[in-house]
Amino acid sequence: MNANWLKVFIAAFFEVFWVIGLKHAHDVWTWLGTAISIFISFYLMIMAGKKLPVGTVYAVFVGIGTAGTVLAEILFFGEPVKLMKLLLILILLAGVIGLKMATKENTAIREGGES
Repeated sequence: MNANWLKVFIAAFFEVFWVIGLKHAHDVWTWLGTAISIFISFYLMIMAGKKLPVGTVYAVFVGIGTAGTVLAEILFFGEPVKLMKLLLILILLAGVIGLKMATKENTAIREGGES
């Protein structure tokens, strides 16, 4: 995995925090943590989108963030576990992995073309 895809995965990780923060933040510190997570998440996604196809970056970002948020809600906030929900998350992740595997980094940009 190259550095740009790593940025997408880290951005999706922070997406889970800010999405949960939007629901559960209750004081200035939790709102500040949510805002910082939003900044980091979008900054890394935008930086990765400069080198990778934006549509694929966004799909992977949202897919991983969605799966992570649903799993975090189940693990930490008592959301009921439903077999259908878990099956659909697996299908979503299969699509995300497929998109990532089918997408190549833009070599013209990487080799010193446009920046």
